[in-house]
Amino acid sequence: MYKMYDKPIDRMKEAFSSNQAKYAKEHYALDNISFHVNKGDNIGILGTNGSGKSTVLKIITGVLNPTSGVVEVNGKISALLELGAGFNPEYTGMENIYLNGTMMGYSKEEIDKKVEPILTFADIGDFINRPIKTYSSGMFARLAFAVAINVEPEILIVDEALSVGDMQFQIKCLERMKKMMEGGTTVLFVSHDINSIRRFCKRAIWLDKGKLIKQGEVNSVCDAYTDFLKVKNKETEEVKDEQEVAPVIDLNKEGIIAEILSFKVNDQFGNENDVFELTEPITIDVKYAVYDTNLKNPVIGIAVLGADDDYVCGLNTLLDHISLPWNLGENNISLEYYEGIRAIGGKYSFNVAIFEETATVPIQYLTRIKEITVYSEYTGEGRYIIPHKWEVKK
Repeated sequence: MYKMYDKPIDRMKEAFSSNQAKYAKEHYALDNISFHVNKGDNIGILGTNGSGKSTVLKIITGVLNPTSGVVEVNGKISALLELGAGFNPEYTGMENIYLNGTMMGYSKEEIDKKVEPILTFADIGDFINRPIKTYSSGMFARLAFAVAINVEPEILIVDEALSVGDMQFQIKCLERMKKMMEGGTTVLFVSHDINSIRRFCKRAIWLDKGKLIKQGEVNSVCDAYTDFLKVKNKETEEVKDEQEVAPVIDLNKEGIIAEILSFKVNDQFGNENDVFELTEPITIDVKYAVYDTNLKNPVIGIAVLGADDDYVCGLNTLLDHISLPWNLGENNISLEYYEGIRAIGGKYSFNVAIFEETATVPIQYLTRIKEITVYSEYTGEGRYIIPHKWEVKK
């Protein structure tokens, strides 16, 4: 529980009040939540920003003390909380290795044996002998994770700390976490990537505004949370639509042939959304303005990109033999992925462009104009999920 004051002076008024007047509002970061973690459990913690996820982990690790209730922890904890927690920015990377090992209760001789695997995993070269205040966020994440996993914890706690690392390092970390889970390490994993939680965790907990909404089998909790996000996004877009005013198009823009006015990603019910199931139909609505009708056979292209900016799919009206409307003023066109994008769950973004007739010279090219998240219970490898079936033959 935190006390919140409307004005700074209210804190002083309350402190010196003779009649014990209250000026503060009580804010509960966590409100009457209870859960049990067994040895060897792998639990994902879900929730939007401000739901209480990080507060739970800080209480478990002892960084924060609860104002009420009881927390019982049995086991040696290694935690990756917010970037920088547990590290002295003035110390070198090597000095911080020994600092963290000492705080974990290891002797210098025991830490000496762990230094080599830590350095190998972190792979930051000579920076290990420089103050960590000179590190990039990605370099720091490498060192922090390398320390956390090599001190042989019984309980590993990870709070979105991997989101700053590069893609290859994130994969490397997740694979090491998987091995630790298989070896019996208890893991509490906070991530906005629901697909990672589906893949690595057997149980999940969903928090919202400090309350425990649902806990249990991972797919059941993830499905409920995904449905919640869809409703929330729909409500946000409805408010946004009410506030939007139709743009006034200036048809005399000198030197401009055309421009894209809006790019919307809609679900199967026609609502703008950014959360989709694997095979859920997706419709792209593009609104564009034409200022010069002399261009012959213009082309619109839309590309889907993965998290590392690799092309998942690129389509355009030229390849699909579609005649693009090219009337002076406002025009509209839509593209439907009627079976979804059929890619492994994760984050995807869109590029959109208007080209001349050969689709090589862009008139306007917008990158990463919209981002969506695709969720899937299926956690295969690679990029695509090709429709398939297995048959056992004797």
